[in-house]
Amino acid sequence: MLRFLLRRAAGYGVLATVATALGYVLASLTLHPAARYAGRTPPVPPSVVHAELAALGVDPGVPVPARLWHWLTELVTHGSLGLSVRGVPVTAEIAARAGTSLRLLLLGSLLGALLGVAVGTWGASRQYRWPDRVTTVGSFVLLATPPFVLAVVLMTLAVRLDSAAGRTLVPFTGEYTPGLAGGWPAQLGDRAAHLLLPTLCLALGTAATWSRYQRAAMLDVLAADHVRTARSMGHTRRSALWRHGVRVALIPMSTFFAYSFGLILTGAAITELAFSWHGMGEYLVRSVVDDDVNAAAGTVLFTAVLVLLAGVLADVLHAALDPRVRT
Repeated sequence: MLRFLLRRAAGYGVLATVATALGYVLASLTLHPAARYAGRTPPVPPSVVHAELAALGVDPGVPVPARLWHWLTELVTHGSLGLSVRGVPVTAEIAARAGTSLRLLLLGSLLGALLGVAVGTWGASRQYRWPDRVTTVGSFVLLATPPFVLAVVLMTLAVRLDSAAGRTLVPFTGEYTPGLAGGWPAQLGDRAAHLLLPTLCLALGTAATWSRYQRAAMLDVLAADHVRTARSMGHTRRSALWRHGVRVALIPMSTFFAYSFGLILTGAAITELAFSWHGMGEYLVRSVVDDDVNAAAGTVLFTAVLVLLAGVLADVLHAALDPRVRT
């Protein structure tokens, strides 16, 4: 088991390194940091632009492989991801924002996965009956709805609920209410209330995707020999479904979890912008808008590490569900 996990973690480490290097190269080739100095009044002298870009390590006059080597060397030897275009260390900005995104991603992913598995299993066990048709239509509606539209719908519903109640029940702007009086229970409750709608927005989209995969996996398992054998040995349909069907159907879903985590971060970027959360998703968008190569590369590294951790967790779940892969 330990050897299996170490072998998988080593493979994920290589993939994360390659993805980060490619992310830096792609950001260097597509972003143009010098464009930030164009059109200023008075004009910025070229020597000043050159000096500032060189200080950031993004001078376009230096070949990309040389810049990548310098960036990787600083990362390995000093743990530095360079400076952003605002002169702030990228590692400091990621450290300040990572907790915000992780709180949203972990809750949204976990809730979405649990809800998606439950809905997919329920629909498959009642194939072509009204629960299956309702969950199928609901899933496709959510899949066809962009995250920012879903966020606007949820905010509109929250505003109507607040209007009906005569006070704010579901705050949704920012992570907390500035200047809120009271001790830590009030602060904790306020943060939980602000977390509700962004988490729901992320979880609904995730659950819609998971439910479709889980339904397909369950339909394959329900027709398998081991489920029919369990029924012939006296197990009830519910017992055979949960003890011999869901467990097998979850094996491919564990792999899907690892490789869908990167896509979840993309949806989280839109969700963070819609609800004014200052997390890594917002940082990624701003790094592209500001032509910030170091910030964009740092965000790619953050995403690669998250996918790596999700992959290891998925392998642990896979090994727990299927003993054959432990050898």
